[in-house]
Parts: sequence; structure tokens; C-alpha cells
Amino acid sequence: MNSHLEKRVMRKVTLRIVPFIMLLYFIAFLDRVNIGFAALTMNQDLGFSPTVFGLGAGIFFLGYFLFEVPSNLILHKVGARIWIARVMITWGLVSACMAFVQGTTSFYILRFLLGVAEAGFFPGIILYLSFWFPAARRAQVTAIFMAAAPLSTALGSPLSAALLEMHGLLGYAGWQWMFMLEAVPAVIFGVVVLFFLTDRPAKAKWLTDEERAWLQNTMQAEEQARAVKQGHSSVWRGLADRRVFALALVYFGTSAGLYTLGIWSPQIIHSFGASSMNIGFLNAFPAVIGVIAMILWARHSDRTGERSWHVIGACLLAAAGLIYAGNVSSLLAVILALTLVTVGISCSKPPLWSMPTLFLSGPAAAAGIATINSIGNLGGFVGPMMIGVIRQQTGAYTWGLYFVAGLLALSAVIVFLLSANSKTPQAAELAHPKTPHAKTH
Repeated sequence: MNSHLEKRVMRKVTLRIVPFIMLLYFIAFLDRVNIGFAALTMNQDLGFSPTVFGLGAGIFFLGYFLFEVPSNLILHKVGARIWIARVMITWGLVSACMAFVQGTTSFYILRFLLGVAEAGFFPGIILYLSFWFPAARRAQVTAIFMAAAPLSTALGSPLSAALLEMHGLLGYAGWQWMFMLEAVPAVIFGVVVLFFLTDRPAKAKWLTDEERAWLQNTMQAEEQARAVKQGHSSVWRGLADRRVFALALVYFGTSAGLYTLGIWSPQIIHSFGASSMNIGFLNAFPAVIGVIAMILWARHSDRTGERSWHVIGACLLAAAGLIYAGNVSSLLAVILALTLVTVGISCSKPPLWSMPTLFLSGPAAAAGIATINSIGNLGGFVGPMMIGVIRQQTGAYTWGLYFVAGLLALSAVIVFLLSANSKTPQAAELAHPKTPHAKTH
């Protein structure tokens, strides 16, 4: 293998693709969870109870669930460039409409439609990365891409808090300005995607002929190796594989934790007496630590070739942080607890998302990844909703945080059982993936 050529190609591909898709995910995550900051004033303006808010925030994921697999299959057929552009433009328009919510019904409808509009974006990007990066590099690249989520919290929290201060300008509430202005980048960059994104290596005019040939040969060799091991690739194969369902359950727990943080942490911090602007900066701190930890953890996972224990350890850390958050009595302690949760959840995702494309390819990969993401993201519905319901019943966040901690512990148990079942060759491969490197001829 020409290691100099490999390094040159991977550097070009990384610099071309990763910063751009990070920016797209940054925008997506911000539009998905800015409801948490809006709630600081919107809930009072519209008379929303904790249960109504929790249900409305989480109902996004029902729309996401229903349209995720069809959306990813369309992306696989028509290409990432056209479909991701469509996704971004429509979710930007729907997100802007959130500024005009009048009551419970319109709140539920628009959050559901936002999920429908955004369905397919995240699994589409995960699938897209599998077209460009060999499996041995994928966890680290995925980590860099997924760092956009905690970065979105780190940078978006102060921004959202600042936009809330626009209250009264031109007769609109601060939360209305926040929804309208934070939706604009999605529409703009949706158009940019049409001109910037390249669907496949074969179309990459920004690579030389030699570089393009090396990348195509490498990715084709990996796909052929998977096809030999797994047999015929089809949508139904991706949907029927038991490992897909197992990983969906694992992702369910991590999603419950992620969106409990994204949607409820501003209000949890607010309960300790912090102002809106202070919440913006305090909520950013755990996210910054999460970004650093995620990249280092994924690099270690790639270097060792181990995935399962990297997921298990991270899930257990997040569960411990949630339990701690349910028992703290000071602002400093709750920030420490939220930092532990953020680090755990952030670190669990890159090694987890490196698993599906080790045993799925082609249409099976498109269907399998979308299934994992759609079922798993229902945790984003259950977690925030249960926090709201339990808080309204008990007057505190404690038992809701315990509930989400239990889901994360269950995720860790499922990965352990899957990896421990070494009698099954497929499970053993999932626990300790070894991907052959393609040779350049």
C-alpha cells in the first residue's frame, strides 16, 4: 500500500468533507434542541405545563421515526447532494414557523413536522461517510463530525440566550426571534449543499486521477469483502439483522440521555437560580469538555480496534452522571454532573456508529443505519417526555433523571451481551471488528 498516497487522499477528503458536514450538523442540532432555551420564556407566555413541554419537545422524534428509513433509502438512490439539500431547506422553513406557535396543538404539529423534515439527515451523513472513509478510520471521523452536537450546545447556548434578550423588538417575543433567526442558516446552507457536496469518490473532481483511483479501489475492496462475508445486500437484510435491532436499543438509551440534556438542562440549571445569560455560558461548559473527550475516546477506539467496551464504559459514566445530577444541591455540583453525562453520551456515539457498516453494505447499510437511528431516536421522545411527566407529578427532576440513567445502563448491558456472545461469529466480529485494508495495484 502506498502510505504517502493514502495520507494525501485522506487529508484531502477530510478537509473537504468533514468541516462542511460538521457545520451542517451544528445547524441541525441547534434547530432541534433550541426549544430548551425557548422554554425559559415560551412556556410561561403560552401556558405550557412540564408535561405539555416534554411531550411537544419529544414528539419531534415520532415524525423522525416514521420517515427515517424511507428518507435514507431515497438518499441512497438519488445521492446525498440533492437529498440533504432538500432536508435542510424544509427543516429550516418548519423551524422558522415555530416562532408562530399559538398553543398546544400548533406546538405539537410543528414539532412533529420538524421531525418529518429532518428525517434522514443524520443517518444519511453516517452512510455518506462510509462512501469516503475506510472502516479503520471511521470512528475518529465520525467523532469529529458528531462533535458538532456538543459544539452546537457550547456555541449555541450563549447565542440562544442572547437572542432571548431581543424580547419586544418589533412586537415579537425573544423566543420568537430565536426560532426565526436560528432557522435562516439551514435554508442558506441547504442551497450551498447543492453546489459543494460530492456524492461519491468517482465524481470528486477535486482529487487527481491517481487519488480518485486509490480511493475507489479501497472502498470497493472493503464493500466486496463485506459482500463475501455477508452475502447478498438488500434492504430486507438490513432490516432483519438482529444486530441492527440490538444497536437500535443501545442507541435508544444514548438518545434519551442526549436529548434530556439538550432539552431540559437549561431549565435544570435555571432551577438553581441562574439567569438566562448565565445559563447560556454554564450550559456551554459541559459541551466543550464533551467535544475533547469524544475525539480522544474515538481515537483510542480506532487505535485499539475495540468498539464494545468503549460504548459500555461511556454509557455507564453517563448513567452515573444522571444519578449524581438527581442528588445535587448546588449549581457547581449540577454543572459537574451534567459534564459527566455529556462526556459519557458524547463518547458512546462514535464507536457505536462505527459498528453497523462493519457488517452491512449497500442498500442493507442504508436501511440498517436508518433503522438504528429511527428506533434509537425514539429515546429522544421517551426521555424528555418522561422528565416532564415525572417532574409534574413529583415537583422535582430526580426520578426522571434516574429513569434516563436506567435506560443508559440497559444500553451498556445490551452491548455487553452482544459482545459476550462469542459463540456467534457475527457477534464476535461486532465486538472486535477487523477490517482488511485494500491494496493499491
